[in-house]
Amino acid sequence: MTAAIIDGKVVGAKVRAAVAADVAAWVAAGNRQPGLATVLVGDDPASAVYVASKRKACVEAGIADLHQHLPGDSSQEAVVELIQQLAADPAVSGILLQLPVPKQMHGSELTALIPAKKDVDGLTPVSAGLLALGVPGLRPCTPSGVIELLDHHGVQIEGAEAVVVGRSDLVGKPVAQMLLQRSATVTIAHSRTRDLEGVCSRADILVAAVGVPRLLGAGHVKAGAVVIDVGINRTDAGLVGDVDFEAVSAVASLITPVPGGVGPMTIAMLLRNTLIAAELQAQ
Repeated sequence: MTAAIIDGKVVGAKVRAAVAADVAAWVAAGNRQPGLATVLVGDDPASAVYVASKRKACVEAGIADLHQHLPGDSSQEAVVELIQQLAADPAVSGILLQLPVPKQMHGSELTALIPAKKDVDGLTPVSAGLLALGVPGLRPCTPSGVIELLDHHGVQIEGAEAVVVGRSDLVGKPVAQMLLQRSATVTIAHSRTRDLEGVCSRADILVAAVGVPRLLGAGHVKAGAVVIDVGINRTDAGLVGDVDFEAVSAVASLITPVPGGVGPMTIAMLLRNTLIAAELQAQ
């Protein structure tokens, strides 16, 4: 068996095109243009690149770019004031605080200030609570992208046995909750899991989100399983995932590459969340 490739670039482009069409229709119906306020504190090179990509994608989708940049020596109070201003601004549909913030600040405290209806990253405690309870709200972008990829390829989630390797608040926990809400039987594996290979090899859907290069090999994968690799690890050989792609491709039925798999979905789902946020606030 040779696994078919799940191309996140193709699926992400379709999502972005659909969002652009929906934004145009929303504005044409007389509604306020959705606006995304990205907040960058300091000049971290990687963060600057990420924010620039998000801003460019927003403009392409017809979403107003309401970027805010504060110097790295800003105080926690200055960022709190900015977030509060953005929260009160009706032109701002979504707020995204780019992490990490400078050392003198507490990123989790700042993120928690973002109102749930403007939390396009889906990472505030309120958003996490809404997800845990199955109440409609804004969901984290990368986990949402994982579900979008599965749906695009017609993967049956209901009744499937899913194993998520990784328990982070950013990916592991929320993607497990999303799979559970779609009626999968879900196991979360992590660094303390005994017999990781045995646990993973039961999965019909295996999601790797642990941040260890090529941790999962062919022995971790049941024949015909669907493998979603969220990991992005920089090595001497370049970017690699948490899955040994070559070995696992010989066993799985579908697999995401790294790069080009889950990665392109994150910004696509951010755009969708921004439009959803605009709709929520208009209700």
